[in-house]
Amino acid sequence: MAAVDDLQFEEFGDVATSVTANPDATTVSIEDPGETPKHQTGPLRGSGREEDDELLGNDDSDKTELLAGQKKSSPFWTFEYYQTFFDVDTYQVFDRIKGSLLPIPGKNFVRLYIRSNPDLYGPFWICATLVFAIAISGNLSNFLIHLGEKTYHYVPEFRKVSIAATIIYAYAWLVPLALWGFLMWRNSKVMNIVSYSFLEIVCVYGYSLFIYIPTAILWIIPQKAVRWILVMIALGISGSVLAMTFWPAVREDNRRVALATIMTIVLLHVLLSVGCLAYFFDAPEMDHLPTTTAIPNQTVAAAKSS
Repeated sequence: MAAVDDLQFEEFGDVATSVTANPDATTVSIEDPGETPKHQTGPLRGSGREEDDELLGNDDSDKTELLAGQKKSSPFWTFEYYQTFFDVDTYQVFDRIKGSLLPIPGKNFVRLYIRSNPDLYGPFWICATLVFAIAISGNLSNFLIHLGEKTYHYVPEFRKVSIAATIIYAYAWLVPLALWGFLMWRNSKVMNIVSYSFLEIVCVYGYSLFIYIPTAILWIIPQKAVRWILVMIALGISGSVLAMTFWPAVREDNRRVALATIMTIVLLHVLLSVGCLAYFFDAPEMDHLPTTTAIPNQTVAAAKSS
């Protein structure tokens, strides 16, 4: 029976208790080979690049590229490949919208909100909402301006939807494409310039346009002074998001090139804002002009008098 007692199983619930009871027992520790010992410390980073890493997110760039490669492992002709661009939740979208409405000086929009998970969901629907907001508000503004005129005949202008869609989506895609190509070219010329990815630039431009949705709705107010005040406020908010985001990426370049790049970004943004306001809201309409049906009446009246 002694042999049977020796073969009984025991529960090893607490390692510390077992070691205390059997000081001569041998313990084996299995550790993760990729885990770094706690007493080892990483290399100290140079203070000269800390600010650039903080603004551009260089310290997370390798990890981001690795995660992006894991997420986009599917071939580009499959639905799963493009599905990753829309893998974002509601809280992330709202957080990025708030970041575009409240730009913080010294904080980079890409690093704070975009770099962890760039998406196309927010920019696509923001541009779509802005297209309909501009087109509908432009028609309502035209109706309210000429309301009460007997010679005015209201006709909905559905062509404004297609025109607004062409302008907004061309700006939200072609300008980021040109800027991405320029940053890549300057990166080959100046090695210490860190360029953003095309998806990150599209995200910045897409979310920066959100402020124009409530602005376009308020453009219905038939007062030019109010409209220009609103467009200046929207320009100040969205333009500051673009300037503070792309300035850290070009400031290490030639001073003139960096300033010219930022000025071009802001100028294109101004042209979009002023152009939409001038074309969809302040353009003279021809529908309210008197029709030519009064000419036969005048002819008949002249014949009777004669």
